Amino acid sequence: MIVIDAFSWIFNNSGTFFNAFNRHLLMCILSLGIAFVIAVPLGFAVARAPRAAFAVVNIAGAMRSIPSLAILSATMPFLGIGLLPSVIALIVLAVPPLLLNTIIGIREIDASVIDAADGMGMSAGQMLWEIELPLAVPAILSGVRTSAIQVIGGAALASFIGGGGLGDFINAGIAIMNMPRLLVGAVPIALLAIFAELAFGALERVFTQRR
Repeated sequence: MIVIDAFSWIFNNSGTFFNAFNRHLLMCILSLGIAFVIAVPLGFAVARAPRAAFAVVNIAGAMRSIPSLAILSATMPFLGIGLLPSVIALIVLAVPPLLLNTIIGIREIDASVIDAADGMGMSAGQMLWEIELPLAVPAILSGVRTSAIQVIGGAALASFIGGGGLGDFINAGIAIMNMPRLLVGAVPIALLAIFAELAFGALERVFTQRR
């Protein structure tokens, strides 16, 4: 009955629902895309430098231990409320898994492969694009999958700082003790997380087989 009531509410308020859904998706795509642009090049830059990698790995590990709501709340004094602080907070959530997996992907490449490429006279740029990046893609995709799931869930908390999205329905459902309204937000978030897990997992398997 509760599920039927939730679908009925979506049907009768489709405009409101899809505005929130699109907002949630926008926050996730923006934050994940920006995090990818930051984390992957940084991971490649420090992977072969032990001291730099050690520092970056420890910083990323410390960032992963910070609760999502604490990160979102920390942006408010500096950026106020709305989409921008929500996206920045989600970027902070998304960067550590991407960064760590990129470093792992580079370090797992057999040194003999790099030596062979160097012996063939390949430049650093050629080795990056033709050897290191293709071989590291499965590990990077694993990081993308983890980051995507964290961002999708973390975006539900963005409603606390005016970010909007599907989290608004969850907060409203809790505030007025309306379970159908809560499910209107919770079920799509869960489905998005499952879709991200399956999609990026499938891509990871494809590139692992090609590797």
